Amino acid sequence: MNKLTARVQQVNSLLCVGLDPIGDDAQVESRLAEVIEQTAEYAAAFKPNLAFFLSRPGGVELLQRIVRRIPSEALVILDGKFGDIANTADHYARFAYDVIGADSVTVNPYMGDDSIVPFAREGKMVFVLAKTSNKPAHSLQDVTLTRGGTLADYTTCVAQELNEQHHNIGLVVGATNAEAVARIRSISPQQWFLVPGIGAQGGDLEATLTAGLRPDGQGLLINASRAIWQALDAAAAAKELTIQINQLRPVGV
Repeated sequence: MNKLTARVQQVNSLLCVGLDPIGDDAQVESRLAEVIEQTAEYAAAFKPNLAFFLSRPGGVELLQRIVRRIPSEALVILDGKFGDIANTADHYARFAYDVIGADSVTVNPYMGDDSIVPFAREGKMVFVLAKTSNKPAHSLQDVTLTRGGTLADYTTCVAQELNEQHHNIGLVVGATNAEAVARIRSISPQQWFLVPGIGAQGGDLEATLTAGLRPDGQGLLINASRAIWQALDAAAAAKELTIQINQLRPVGV
């Protein structure tokens, strides 16, 4: 978390560049390298999506090479949405941190503490799925509990409690529901949120920043994947989004 805060201050940016490589296997590595190089000066973090690498022959090796290209000061978030019992989660953590070299992961908390704590190593950071950006017909996250609030709210409380112990737990909170962002921020005033859903999924940037920013103008990592990957000029796309974010931040870094 200290690394993330330092990087945000260094580049004056809350941008997370998602690496969801699509296209021909022969050209994808050069495009990944190009996107990293062109957006590095604007990126607080990079988020390679594990599925987009595992679906390719030699995908793990490709992912390792790409992670090594990312500036060491930027946070590398391996978006694997891992979620399993503690023994298995420990092996996933070894894969993410020791094999790939990531600084952080996304975790599905459906199995409770067992699926989160093995990733909460010292010097690493965990983003727990609370309210995701998709809109399924049957959303478990929106189920109302008898104790009050939704399952997403309860997940936030669990993550906040774990963060008090480990000091490295954040949340994934989608931009497609600004009211949910505000509600989760009210439950968790200080934790970092990884925020997908701006751009192709239709999330409202201004509403999301208004709902989720902390008073210090930090606390959100705004992820952009397709908007940058598909841009003719990745640097220009990253710069434009960074400017938009900073214009809407109540406090500059």
